[in-house]
Amino acid sequence: MSRKQKKMLARIITAAAIWAAGFVLEHVFDLESAGRFSLPGLAHLAIFAAAYLVIGWDILWKAIRNIARGQVFDENFLMAIASIGAMVIGEYDEGGAVMILYQVGELFQSVAVGKSRRSIAEMVDINPEYANVERDGAISEVSPEEVSAGEIIVVRPGERVPLDGTVISGSSELNTAALTGESALRSVAEGDDVISGCINTNGLLKVRVSRPYSDSTVARILELVENSTENKAKTENFITRFARVYTPVVVFAALALAIIPGLIVTAMNGFTDFSEWLGENGWVYRALSFLVVSCPCALVISVPLSYFGGIGGASRHGIMIKGANFMEELAKAQTFVFDKTGTLTKGSFAVSRIVAVGMSSDELLGICAAAESYSTHPIAQSMIAEGKKRGLAVCAENAGEIAGYGVKATVNGAAVLVGNFRLMERENIRVSSVNVPGTVVHCAVNGKYAGYIVISDEMKPGAPQALAELKKSCGAKTVMLTGDRKAAAEAVAGEAGVDEYHAELLPDGKVAKVEELYKAKPEGSTLVFVGDGMNDAPALARADVGIAMGAMGSDAAIEAADIVLMNDNIESLPTAVRISKKTHSIVMQNIVFAIGVKVLIMLLTAVGITNMWVAVFGDVGVAVIAILNAMRSMRIK
Repeated sequence: MSRKQKKMLARIITAAAIWAAGFVLEHVFDLESAGRFSLPGLAHLAIFAAAYLVIGWDILWKAIRNIARGQVFDENFLMAIASIGAMVIGEYDEGGAVMILYQVGELFQSVAVGKSRRSIAEMVDINPEYANVERDGAISEVSPEEVSAGEIIVVRPGERVPLDGTVISGSSELNTAALTGESALRSVAEGDDVISGCINTNGLLKVRVSRPYSDSTVARILELVENSTENKAKTENFITRFARVYTPVVVFAALALAIIPGLIVTAMNGFTDFSEWLGENGWVYRALSFLVVSCPCALVISVPLSYFGGIGGASRHGIMIKGANFMEELAKAQTFVFDKTGTLTKGSFAVSRIVAVGMSSDELLGICAAAESYSTHPIAQSMIAEGKKRGLAVCAENAGEIAGYGVKATVNGAAVLVGNFRLMERENIRVSSVNVPGTVVHCAVNGKYAGYIVISDEMKPGAPQALAELKKSCGAKTVMLTGDRKAAAEAVAGEAGVDEYHAELLPDGKVAKVEELYKAKPEGSTLVFVGDGMNDAPALARADVGIAMGAMGSDAAIEAADIVLMNDNIESLPTAVRISKKTHSIVMQNIVFAIGVKVLIMLLTAVGITNMWVAVFGDVGVAVIAILNAMRSMRIK
């Protein structure tokens, strides 16, 4: 408990003890025969008034302050009028009990909100307090904001990585649980990228900073956390608008209940008997009970708490949701559109097949790797890596790129062309079309065809299972979009189990296809786009819900996305959907339960069947039950 919550608990205990003393006094002495203004009667009033002021002074002050600001109709006003009214008509114990139990509900709400905040607050703990920067041969401790891109920082064992960068010296294992929800340690060594927020568990690392703190992973995540409560769900906004209209309506309804029936009955008695108006179960008492039960706090509290708990629960699984509105939209999703590379596949290319003509496979690979040795393209790098693995060392001269086609170079005195099918056609080199999964790289030496190498991208572990679960849980339609060749796209689509795919798309083609799918989606449902690359940002922004893969994904994609899967694991997607659906279900349960119980008790109170104690349950009891239900959203597996 916080200090504020402990103070409130002490006030509740003190007020309850004083109230209990008044309750005992009421039943020990015959106060009814002694009279309200006798010494025992005044003592009785003083005790309950003391209990009331100890527990309710802040509610009264808030009500007065809000009235002065023109904000009359809120729960503070309802509680103040109902409890003061009960005290005025002589129901001291009920007036005091209303305020005590209301504050118990407020304390319970505060504890529940604090608990749900802690799961998100754990993400805030990733913020590094300092960075060890190496300047002029000395290491100094500075704020991460003071470190520029290109500088060298030192991360000791047990310290948090303060900035994104590349390891230039040392090796270690990083704990990424706070970022990704994954308990497994990640090994890093020289040349590997590291992201801020991870904890260095053992070895000493020297890291060259790749970008300033303001653009770092930690800064982006903290911004997501800070802004997550600002994007409210449609249900939240509806409840807020509903409360603004509902509260003044029930106040005037209670006023009418207090005046009109009593006035009619009193007039029929010739204004000689006011017991029907001011008696123990008179119309004024019923109106006050009506006010107590009508307080909308169960709705106003539980709905945002449910979404907040869901966002916090998702963060523990490495799923960052930028707001309740995106969680609500994800719960209605029935169309899921996926980018291929880096989303369904690893995005790490490898040589899967070598077909040589007139030479050995190693000779062909060595020539291609040499020609591509100056290229940084992932496909080129995959051939270079495979050549190194096989111990091939061939040098190239006069290497140059042929934009859109491939490369040309001189290898061992021979003119070499390495590239796509169109390059072979342009150079009038006869080659048969190769229809195999993956990217096909053709090679020609001195104008003669020398063979081809197939570069394949591996499927991400769990991708087929994740898509199958989406179809099972919400009958989702799955679509894959890619700029890759049709043969490669068809192979991945078949392995992943997507319903349809569209290949050879440029970035604007992806957006056009998303637009087409958006128009064709089932009415009342939403469309989700999942991607990770720079060219995915427009499609992410166009979808109802955009989901970006991984903390190391493109900045533009993460900025455009509404949800970020920090662990880069496609299997987290069904988890995000499950959390969203369960949270939305909990919200609807609370709305139906709270409104149903309150309306029933309000009707029973109006006709005199129930009393203020039942009204207190209708307010505090319903609120506590709704809060307990809302807290389940934090523990969705």
